[in-house]
Amino acid sequence: MSSLQQMECRAPRFRALIPFFVFVVFYLGLSIWAHDFYKVPMPTAFLVASAAALVLDHKRPLSEKVEIYARGMGEPNIMIMCLIFILAGAFASTAKGMGAVDGAVTIARAVVPDSLMLLGMFLVSSFISLAVGTSCGTIAALTPIAAGLAGGLSISPAILLGAIVGGAMFGDNLSMISDTTIAATRTQNIPMRDKFRQNILLVLPAFAATSAIYLFCGGTASQTGEAAQAVTWSNAFAVLPYLLILVCALLGWNVMLLLFAGTVLSGIIGIINGAFDLWGMLDLIGKGTLGMSETLIVAILAGGLLQTIRRNGGIGYLMEKIRKPVRTARGCEFGVLVLVAVINLFTANNTVAIVIAGPIARELSEQYRCSAKRIASILDTGSCVVQGMIPYGAQILIAAGVAQTSNLDVSSLGLVGSLFYPMLLGVCLLAAIAIHREKPSA
Repeated sequence: MSSLQQMECRAPRFRALIPFFVFVVFYLGLSIWAHDFYKVPMPTAFLVASAAALVLDHKRPLSEKVEIYARGMGEPNIMIMCLIFILAGAFASTAKGMGAVDGAVTIARAVVPDSLMLLGMFLVSSFISLAVGTSCGTIAALTPIAAGLAGGLSISPAILLGAIVGGAMFGDNLSMISDTTIAATRTQNIPMRDKFRQNILLVLPAFAATSAIYLFCGGTASQTGEAAQAVTWSNAFAVLPYLLILVCALLGWNVMLLLFAGTVLSGIIGIINGAFDLWGMLDLIGKGTLGMSETLIVAILAGGLLQTIRRNGGIGYLMEKIRKPVRTARGCEFGVLVLVAVINLFTANNTVAIVIAGPIARELSEQYRCSAKRIASILDTGSCVVQGMIPYGAQILIAAGVAQTSNLDVSSLGLVGSLFYPMLLGVCLLAAIAIHREKPSA
C-alpha cells in the first residue's frame, strides 16, 4: 500500500480538524480585533492554516505531506471551479468594456422602479438558477449588473449582491437539473419529483420572508435623484451577451461554455460598436482574468487544506461523532443535517458534501425508518444553506471577485452578513425538523 493510500485510510481523529480552527481564529478573530474585515487577506489566513496542517502530521516526511496537499490543490472539482472563475472574470471585464453593464443598468432602471430593485434582482436570480440549475453561472451573469446598479442607488452593494447569491442558492436547491438535486435523490434512491415536492414546502416560507425583506429594504432606500435614461436600441444591442447566456443556459449549455461564448460575443460587439479594437479586447480579457487572482488563490489553497484535513482523519472523525448520539427519527434528521453541514464546511462544495454524507444518511434513515424524501431534502437544503454562506465557497467568491473587477469594493466575508435567504432557509430547515411528527415509514 502506498503512502497516499495509507493516508486515505487514517483513523478518525480530532486533531486533524485543528487547522480549520486555526483558520477561523486567525481570519475572523484578527478581523474582529482590528474592527475591519478587510484587514486580513483570506489567502494569508489559508496559508497559516495550511502550515498548521502540515506541521501537525509530524510522523510523515514533509515531501509526502506536500504531495497530499498539492493533490488537493489540483483536485478536478477545484480546477473546474478555478476555470469558471477565470472565464467569469474575462466575461465580466469584456462585457463591461463593451457597454453591456451600462445597457443592462439603463434598461433595469427604466423598467423596474428603484423601490423594487432589490426584490427584482432576487426574483430574477431565483428564476434563472431554477431554470439552469447552476448558482455559479447565475451569479457570474448578474453580478456585473448589480455592480452597475449600486452606483445609481443608495442601497448597500453587499445587500444587492446578497440578493443575487440568495436567489442563486434558491434555484440550486430546487432545480431538477442541479448537481445537488441529482446527488441527493440518487444517494437516497428516490424520484426527483418526490424530493421537489418535499423541498418546495420547506423553502417557500424562507422565500416569502426574504422577498418581504427586500421589498421593505428597497422601499426605504433613498435614491440619488438621477433620472432614469430612455432606453435606446444601443442599450438593447449591448445586453445581447447576457441574453445569450440566459437563453443558452435554458437550453442546457455547460456554464463554462456559456461564459466563453458570452466573452466572445461581447468582444465582437465591442469591436463593431467601436468600444475597443482587437488589442483592447485582449487587454480587457487579460485584466478580467487577473482580477480574479485572489479568488483563484483562495480556491486552490482551500482545496489543499481541505484535502489534508480529510486525509488525516478529520472527516472520518466528524462522521463517527455525529452518528453516535442518534437515537430517534428526529435525532436522525438532525444528525443528517449536522453531518452534511459540517462536511460542507470542510469541503466548500455542496455536491461533494452530499455525495460523502448521502450513504451514511441513507443507512441512518433506514435504521430509524425516516422518510427518504425528507432525508434527501435535508441533505440538499442543509448543504445549500452552508454553501451559500461560507466566505470561501465558490458562490460568494465569484460574487466578490466579479464585483471587484467592476470596481465595487465588497469582501467575501463582508458579504456574509447580507445573505438573508440562506439564513432564513437555515431557520426554516431547523424548525421543520423540530416540529415534524411524521409517522415512521413502513
